[in-house]
Amino acid sequence: MFDRILIANRGEIACRIMRTARQMGIATVAVYSEVDAHALHVELADEAIAIGPAPAADSYLCSEGVLDAARRTGAEAIHPGYGFLSENADFAQACLAAGVRFIGPPVAAIRSMGSKSAAKNIMAKAGVPLVPGYHGDDQDESVLAGEAERIGYPVMLKASAGGGGKGMRVVGSPGEFKDALAAAKRESLKAFGDDRMLIEKYLTASRHIEVQVFADSHGNFVHLFERDCSVQRRHQKIIEEAPAPNIDDQQRLAMGRAAIDAARAVAYVGAGTVEFIVDRENHFYFMEMNTRLQVEHPVTELITGQDLVEWQLRVAAGEPLPVEQKQLSVNGHAIEARIYAEDPDRGFLPAAGKLEAIHFPEENRQVRIDTGVRTGDTVTVHYDPMLAKLIVWNMDRRGAVRQMQSALRDTRVTGIATNVDFLARTIGRTAFMTGRYDTGLLDQSAEHEIPAPRTANRDPGSPWNLGTGWRMNQDAQDSRDDELFDHDRLAGMHSGAPGSLTAPMPGKVVAVLVRESGIVEAGTPVLILEAMKMEHTVTAPMAGKVSAIHFSPGDLVDDGAELLTIQPV
Repeated sequence: MFDRILIANRGEIACRIMRTARQMGIATVAVYSEVDAHALHVELADEAIAIGPAPAADSYLCSEGVLDAARRTGAEAIHPGYGFLSENADFAQACLAAGVRFIGPPVAAIRSMGSKSAAKNIMAKAGVPLVPGYHGDDQDESVLAGEAERIGYPVMLKASAGGGGKGMRVVGSPGEFKDALAAAKRESLKAFGDDRMLIEKYLTASRHIEVQVFADSHGNFVHLFERDCSVQRRHQKIIEEAPAPNIDDQQRLAMGRAAIDAARAVAYVGAGTVEFIVDRENHFYFMEMNTRLQVEHPVTELITGQDLVEWQLRVAAGEPLPVEQKQLSVNGHAIEARIYAEDPDRGFLPAAGKLEAIHFPEENRQVRIDTGVRTGDTVTVHYDPMLAKLIVWNMDRRGAVRQMQSALRDTRVTGIATNVDFLARTIGRTAFMTGRYDTGLLDQSAEHEIPAPRTANRDPGSPWNLGTGWRMNQDAQDSRDDELFDHDRLAGMHSGAPGSLTAPMPGKVVAVLVRESGIVEAGTPVLILEAMKMEHTVTAPMAGKVSAIHFSPGDLVDDGAELLTIQPV
């Protein structure tokens, strides 16, 4: 076993890995950017090394800096966590070249699964069912548009090298295709350095169900059952549970076998997740394989009683898997809710600022908190806005739902906006309570929501507590019909000067989509901001002429900064 490992990550996952390493008697080395000098993961590590300025590209994504830190501290292995360098095959190869063990799968497996197109071809040969789509190398826009027509709308554009919701767009008609493709390619290039796309049939009313797999270097493979990750916003998960509701034993067995077939097809070693999409008839299709530990791994740990990080460390050290498939079973039910610094009432805009106070429920056998922040910390625009994961366990699903509702009531964050109340309302929806929901849950009317735990007006007859789309001075309207319900498109905010647009959040200007003296219509995309790993399109709130543009691509802007001015015509 290793004596010392370096954790090439930050936040809650770095802290979570340290917890297991400490229990195993393994010393830990943290790396940190300038803005993270006083972060919790730095404090918890046995040693910490600064590796660069705040932007991830200059610190956590800088493989040379990470490897230099490992060399300087004598770390024998590097755990990449998830995100950042975790699925970077070149980094894994560089670790091997430097004589440092990469706590993850073989380089060849990362490369195979890192390209969604290549992965689909491998899975097809292995007999794993696939969603109809296009996974070819020809990336000409006309070819892609033609393939979308062949597949049939609606389709899903996906970054071939991507994950985590980046570089993904649902396209409902041919007229939307060009703009959606450009946006997906731009986001993919920025996130992964690769703008290749694949296209899949978009299955409505589908579920996102994934299977945790594990393999060792001795040829042993197991699966640790499935998780339902269908509750998503912006194609990113916010609530996960295990086992998946309304899945029978026969289907559970079939999905587990298919996941192991997928892992065998690439000679996998370590922790991996095979993601499936499940249609209305419960037919399942391979989507992708994530060659790393998943954010939602705690729900699997709670229903199996296994420590997956410990498994990772032991397998990376050459040990066999600690159990066989027949020794694994499901015990109870677990749910995880991701707490984000974001404002659901403003299209899930990421929030930045100081955490004046943060309070979680007390941890016990039924409640677990994975976090990398504490009271007084500052949430910056440079990284993902997830603050913590709230995970609960109970003997059955109904008990786990009640446990989560109680835990959310006991969670309080002040200083910046969070999604805690939104999570409570989502958990209280009839569809979620009954386990009969799909990936479109958050796009649907909220008429069956319960009030959030700390709603100021608790009168059930008050229009402010209705979920029917009620608006002051307007007719009721289902949220699905709202033209601003696309969370990636934000109406420009007015400042004091008529016609001026201000930044809805701090961030970086990615693109200016209009020119001075140009004429725009209300709702026209005018500028794209990037903050906390997400792109946000700012749209014109009125028709008029662009009289001034105050920023250029690459410029950093503060919350409320005047972006451009539109003169009504």
